[in-house]
Amino acid sequence: MGRDGGDKKRETMAVMSLMKDQQNPIQQFQIKFKEIETGFKSWLSKQKLPVEAAVVTAMGGVQGAFIGGLMGTLSPEMPQAGIDPQAMASLKQTQALVGGPLVQARNFAAITGVNAGIACVMKRIRGKEDLESAVVAAFGSGVAYSLVSAGLQGQPMNAITTAAGFALFQGVFFKLGERFSKPSVEDPYYSRGRSMLLKLGLEKYEKNFKKGLLADPTLPLLTDSALRDVSIPPGPRLLILDHIQRDPELKGKRGSRG
Repeated sequence: MGRDGGDKKRETMAVMSLMKDQQNPIQQFQIKFKEIETGFKSWLSKQKLPVEAAVVTAMGGVQGAFIGGLMGTLSPEMPQAGIDPQAMASLKQTQALVGGPLVQARNFAAITGVNAGIACVMKRIRGKEDLESAVVAAFGSGVAYSLVSAGLQGQPMNAITTAAGFALFQGVFFKLGERFSKPSVEDPYYSRGRSMLLKLGLEKYEKNFKKGLLADPTLPLLTDSALRDVSIPPGPRLLILDHIQRDPELKGKRGSRG
């Protein structure tokens, strides 16, 4: 029995190694990144509100600073030959107003950081992401932009006007996104199976599970013939069955039904 178990384990490991070798490196990176992202979000959601807000704000600020600095770096001096002098003057005025890489990095960091932080707080308090939360976050980011760009000596009315403009644009974009986008809603009946397939690098077979109605309650009951009936090849079938056999919870449910 020990030898048979060892042979089965080596066979499964060989199949898994072959599957990984055949997998696209970009796809492997995406799967690994998704796992890390999911784990980080899970950890962050368990923290206290001040900690979560601080981390989200810092991450948003770093992302914004990178984008702003990159935009400032990628705006080189345009050749003046063949360009209308009046248009060139307008361009120079715009460049002077926007500023260089450091200025743009600072502005974008303030906008994205404050927006992400307020949105995080609103979501934790209200339990959802909606138009009101998006508008409040945009208003706050508009105030932050006014403070870092004009300083405390700037006119308060200008800050309020800028913030209102940010909020208005965010509200419009939010409603347009709701109208034209159809967000994919994950089916809760297949969440456990989806997670298993993702871990094994077999997420492309999720549609096979749904086609055969192999929802989460059926996972402890899966057999080779059941997986074959939904057109899953032999290699992936071995990996799936081995994973179920190793999972303590699924194995326990299978044993209790036996």
